[in-house]
Amino acid sequence: MFNSTFKPKPGSPFSSFATPKTRMARTAMKKRAKKKPTVAEGSKYLAACRGEPCYLNVLCGRSDWADPTVVPAHSNQYRHGKSGGMKALHYFTVPACMKCHEFIDQGKATKAIKFDVWDRGFERWEPIRAEKMGMQEATECAF
Repeated sequence: MFNSTFKPKPGSPFSSFATPKTRMARTAMKKRAKKKPTVAEGSKYLAACRGEPCYLNVLCGRSDWADPTVVPAHSNQYRHGKSGGMKALHYFTVPACMKCHEFIDQGKATKAIKFDVWDRGFERWEPIRAEKMGMQEATECAF
């Protein structure tokens, strides 16, 4: 028979016999995890954009009719949760037609111009969305 003398070191994070101090630290890390918004919480902001006119109005001109190409345009700003391959939080969406949405995402304008256009559209959209959803924006936004 083969008799191995290998035994895991006590206190090793890979050991099944972790010390009480290590177990407490792991529990504390689990408790610190941020609460992520659920799909249902985010989708209510996306649903509010349906049937609305374009609020960016950079390439389409000002229109008060619901364009069938209008979809929620997420912010591209880091302060709104945008990073790497992740979109910004659904709270930071504005109804935008296909042309204006393309301008914000792939247009050749500078970031400053794009951010300014998006911010102005959001300023117009936010109170209308609050009224449409029947909420107070200051208490509803969980970011």
